[in-house]
Amino acid sequence: MTEGEPSETSLPTYGVVGIGPAAFAPAGILDLIQQVRRPVAIVRDERLGRLGIVPAGVDGRGEAQAERGTLVGLLPALYPEWLGDRSFCETNGTRFPYVVGAMANGLTSARMVIEAGRAGFVGFFGAGGLSPQRIEAAVDEIARELGDKPFGSNLIHNVHEPALEDATVDLYLRRGVRRVSAAAFMRLTPAVVRYSATGLRRDARGRVRRVNHLFAKISRPETARAFMSPAPPELLEALVAKGQLTREEADLALTVPVAENVTVEADSGGHTDNRPLNAIFPVIAALRDELTAAHGYHRPILLGAAGGLGTPVAVASAFSLGAAYVLTGSVNQSAVESGLGAGGKALLARAGVADVMMAPSADMFELGVQVQVLRRGTLFGPRAHRLYTAYSTYAGLEAIPAAERARLEEEIFRMPLERVWEETERFWSRRDPSQVERAAGDPKHKMALCFRWYLGQASRWAIDDLAERRTDFQIWCGPALGAFNAWARGSFLEDPAHRTVAQIGLNLLEGAAVVARAQQLRSFGVPVPPAAFQFRPRPLA
Repeated sequence: MTEGEPSETSLPTYGVVGIGPAAFAPAGILDLIQQVRRPVAIVRDERLGRLGIVPAGVDGRGEAQAERGTLVGLLPALYPEWLGDRSFCETNGTRFPYVVGAMANGLTSARMVIEAGRAGFVGFFGAGGLSPQRIEAAVDEIARELGDKPFGSNLIHNVHEPALEDATVDLYLRRGVRRVSAAAFMRLTPAVVRYSATGLRRDARGRVRRVNHLFAKISRPETARAFMSPAPPELLEALVAKGQLTREEADLALTVPVAENVTVEADSGGHTDNRPLNAIFPVIAALRDELTAAHGYHRPILLGAAGGLGTPVAVASAFSLGAAYVLTGSVNQSAVESGLGAGGKALLARAGVADVMMAPSADMFELGVQVQVLRRGTLFGPRAHRLYTAYSTYAGLEAIPAAERARLEEEIFRMPLERVWEETERFWSRRDPSQVERAAGDPKHKMALCFRWYLGQASRWAIDDLAERRTDFQIWCGPALGAFNAWARGSFLEDPAHRTVAQIGLNLLEGAAVVARAQQLRSFGVPVPPAAFQFRPRPLA
């Protein structure tokens, strides 16, 4: 045997028995690779001088056996359920290490969360941008339909309306929502710390137990550090002083991370830093290990992966990086259960990997924060950039040159800016009157509110499928959707009518298991055909 060559193996306690014909040709190898739930033996055909595989079983004779060859190795059955960290499924009560992410404005609808739960996933309702009343109605519907099955809801960082963030946490605690996805946070806030720490207690063995499970979606090391560290003492003390945490909860919060589930978000739809997953994930994993050792955590922080996960190969690569679970978003927006209108789904079904762009966000417009949106079939992105350029250039609406103002009114708003302000003023008078008061003395803020009217309405038009506003649809998505479309082309998933959240997830996971098996065999030196890495979608139970 030469150095680096797989060693021949003899198993002393039980034997390996070939229970089917050995495969040495590409077609036979490909067929067996697809059968991931069957153990396979890697064998060497001494006559042909090459490696192949054979379906394997065991007997009690203590002898290694294989048809037409010498046993080189044995791979056990591989199940999609086992691709991630087993503790994720055990802790969350799911069958699969798979999360359906919380797309805002109800795009991840109550129906989608329910169907995700029934498929063995955990879904998070897209609560961002919705009123507490809408969120509560959705939470009640989901809980009623899923019973004991797990689900969660979104908590989006609200720079301009911290009171709304607080009210959302009040709702979650009151309604017993045990899983919350924290998104777009640039720093820890009292609301997110309060949710994490509420219900902390010691069990009979003296270990800290959680009632509420926070899933922090992050894309930067500094944000990850905040969520993977214990909560700041000053925040905890302030919550105790307000009666929002007990002294015991605050003391225990100093011994555990704010979030034990941290989703590393790469190049995704919506808010994103456009980082490649294979660049950012190892950095966050190393930071996780550093903080775990420094604080002596007795439970591991589980890292999930999100962004760019539109094909089985991408999902398999995320698990190979060490992800405990994967989270999908963009690909689910085209699902039948998505809250997006039919016109928007049709646009998504035709998108390619390059048909996306960055555009100013509605919620953090003044800060220059951007979101990734669909470019093909809509003019929202360029029009949103025109508004941000005007905001950056002029001191207020009255300072915009007459010709430029006329173009904005005709091409983007389709109404005079005075009318836009009337609608904007009515909205904020109901939701947060302080915004109107501030605008009265700050022309720049008044302009920002008007421009944010368009950005916010553009999402609503896509959800409501307003045909006359189709060129203004704001549809959040990343390149994963284009990759998914390319993968689904020619299969039953090409038709949006067949894109259920369950079929999308099951096919991505099944395909990821096949890809993982192909890579395992290739590491033994088996001549794996390239087609093994191109799992084709099929209806799955």
